Amino acid sequence: MKCLILAAGYATRLYPLTENFPKPLLEVQGKTILDHLIDDIDTLGEVDEYVVISNHRFARHFSEWAGKRKEKITVVDDGTETNETRLGAVRDIKFAIDTLGIDDDALVIAGDNLLDFSLTRFITYAKEMRASAVMRYFEAEAARLRKSGVLTVDGDGRVLEMQEKPESPRSNWCCPPFYYYTRDDLLKIGEALADGCGADAPGSYVAWLCLRSTVYAMEMPGRRYDIGNLESLEAVKRDYRGITV
Repeated sequence: MKCLILAAGYATRLYPLTENFPKPLLEVQGKTILDHLIDDIDTLGEVDEYVVISNHRFARHFSEWAGKRKEKITVVDDGTETNETRLGAVRDIKFAIDTLGIDDDALVIAGDNLLDFSLTRFITYAKEMRASAVMRYFEAEAARLRKSGVLTVDGDGRVLEMQEKPESPRSNWCCPPFYYYTRDDLLKIGEALADGCGADAPGSYVAWLCLRSTVYAMEMPGRRYDIGNLESLEAVKRDYRGITV
């Protein structure tokens, strides 16, 4: 299994801190965000290669970081140099697949989120369901729902619909940027883009896929920390205690 890490954004809301440095390599409690994520995922022993998808501006930073890790980590440079010319998360996934010839199941994660529970639970869930999978958590505030991916699920946890940043959310189930795709579903991404699937938000592919394939949603057993701006970064540095649930 591969782990694709989405890290090609420019984190403009964190300027000047990230103007010349990638957000996933910022430190929280003495470790980079990516180190927290990979240290956890690797305990399961299922991932044989981590693929960091970077823009051109930050590829060198990721390569230097990867050289200090023991795991097989490949840095893919998508060639973009500005926020205005970015490919978008879905096109970045396809770029990595095409560049490396990926032909495997894949865990796809944002490189700028932290969790207080182990992602190995999610990987195990997806393998038990023998299908692609996402996670979900209950969000009561409508304003936050309008800025998120929103899921409609049935009684068995199967995703019936995914709305990306909906004006009128049809449920309270938010979908964070952590996805498990079977090989067959991962390789449909080119078809999705050709069919008009949105390219910017990674959840856009789930919205397309769940209408054509089986996708399940695991309820999150803990909390997600989304590092989007300077205020949230300071809050995470203050409050995050690692995996505690």
